[in-house]
Amino acid sequence: MEESFLMNKKITGMMLCAAIAASALTGCAGSEPGAAAANNSSGKKLSIVCTIFPEYDWVRQILGDHAADAELTYLLDSGMDLHSYQPTALDMSKIAECDLFVYVGGESDAWTEDALKEAVNKDMQVISLMKVMGDAAKEEELKEGMQGEDEADEETGEEEEPEYDEHVWLSLRNAKTLCTEIAGKLSVLDSANAADYKANLGTYTAQLDKLDGEFKALADSASQKTLVFGDRFPFRYLTDDYGLDYYAAFVGCSAETEASFETIVFLAGKMDALGCGTIFTIENSDHKIAQTIIDNTKDKNQTIAELNSLQSVTKDQIGTGVTYLSLMQKNYETLKAAIR
Repeated sequence: MEESFLMNKKITGMMLCAAIAASALTGCAGSEPGAAAANNSSGKKLSIVCTIFPEYDWVRQILGDHAADAELTYLLDSGMDLHSYQPTALDMSKIAECDLFVYVGGESDAWTEDALKEAVNKDMQVISLMKVMGDAAKEEELKEGMQGEDEADEETGEEEEPEYDEHVWLSLRNAKTLCTEIAGKLSVLDSANAADYKANLGTYTAQLDKLDGEFKALADSASQKTLVFGDRFPFRYLTDDYGLDYYAAFVGCSAETEASFETIVFLAGKMDALGCGTIFTIENSDHKIAQTIIDNTKDKNQTIAELNSLQSVTKDQIGTGVTYLSLMQKNYETLKAAIR
């Protein structure tokens, strides 16, 4: 495992060097010209790179009318999950030269450390979601009945450092904090448009507050306050915000794809005991685990509902008008149908 990690770091470093050399020859492609460009201190259009969709959409919302005039890159626009993504040479080149780089800052994107060490833009502004959250970031939680790591990995005898839940974007309250940070960095880079960024932030946070209030009212009045997931569970920040409980097959960042018999039976028993009529999955699930859990309940007639973790949004979906708020609103509607 350690040798593989070191090899991956060497490969990433080699990719970055090659990418920077190539970019020096080819330069950066520009975006469509606009009437009022968002500029950095050198007068060039702002180049902004985001790893995941929530960051990308937050930046778009705060840029507002200036978004069309910035070079805004969303790295995972193919729909690849954060936990399995590896950057291309072109990705590394864009990061090395950008004005603002926004990333999660958890274990899943540890590769960003090498990218930042080799940055050629020494005035780059950087936002790590996990660093911004600070003490509000939560350790991953292994709840009763949840399948843990492979036993072979636990027999090393070494005390492991705590792992933190990276899915901070699934809290609307965290989103306000993170958007404030984004607005601040944009204002540093482009002080001429700082008033616009502040105004856009105010408008957007009001929208976040409104949906947050709807979630709170739903949870406060819900007849069912415990969710059962036949899948990974990346929604801890959301459930903690509203006092909801949960049981799940795996932790949010788990790479496991097969649930044990014990996990299946435990979750089926919880559904029976709690009277749950719905079992949840995340997006792109094949529903096999959820259906197996249903098949092991007494009634065997529960429905499967999907909550979107916003980790696999594609550029095609963005083209249809999908936003962070529209997906979170859809999550609200899904919860409302299941727990009210």
